[in-house]
Amino acid sequence: MPSAPDLSAYRIAVEPYYRPVGDEIAVFEAAWRHRLPVMLKGPTGCGKTRFVEYMAWRLGRPLITVAAHEDMTAADLAGRFLLTPEGTVWHDGPLTQAVRHGAICYLDEIVEARQDTTVVIHPLTDARRMLPLEKRNELIPAHADFQLVISYNPGYQSAVKDLKESTKQRFVAIDFDYPAPALEAEIVMREAGADLALARTLVAIAACSRNLRGQGLDEGASTRMLIHTGRLAAGGVSLEAAVHAGIVLPITDDADVRQALGSAISACLV
Repeated sequence: MPSAPDLSAYRIAVEPYYRPVGDEIAVFEAAWRHRLPVMLKGPTGCGKTRFVEYMAWRLGRPLITVAAHEDMTAADLAGRFLLTPEGTVWHDGPLTQAVRHGAICYLDEIVEARQDTTVVIHPLTDARRMLPLEKRNELIPAHADFQLVISYNPGYQSAVKDLKESTKQRFVAIDFDYPAPALEAEIVMREAGADLALARTLVAIAACSRNLRGQGLDEGASTRMLIHTGRLAAGGVSLEAAVHAGIVLPITDDADVRQALGSAISACLV
């Protein structure tokens, strides 16, 4: 068996800032006690990743994060043989490291990965809690402290990019959404270093953009975008320029949608 790696780099030493919006902390902690896999569902930039970081800190566990993408293979998760000056050597992938040594493994935006890749997690999400490494002819029992967490954005679901029901039903799910306006303004103040008036204005702008969802926009401005915009404005950029750079330009390339969004935003700035 490969020697235990140093997972200290994956430990979160400083408490991440996170404001709960419901019972998500209690649900996650209960899932952790029973080592149940957890699925986080919600729009882009609403705090899913920050929540996982906070829970890893709260539970005192290392967190290994993998950003899923369409070219990700099962070997990218499990590991592969590599040629070295000493010969052919096996290198554990991030999922295997977490399984062997008791980390939380977070697969971010799991639907971006190919469906034949995600099947590799199935034996870890039922009573077996095993990871088969076919290339090594090895079956790894999960460490007692291992937990699997995945996230995805249901707003981007399609026949091509969606989780199979056989995968979804293996997880405890926690629903995420953008915080209520007062709480979102508080988060923007804290994270962007903005004053309350600016934070409230940005939250109002976000509401305008979210109302355009389905009318040219796949999604409105995320809490993350508001924080970026708030930092620009707090750093001396005019509010109009900050909103244009932090929200309007990133959110769409369509000239007509930009114009409609700009008009809605202008009403918020009056």
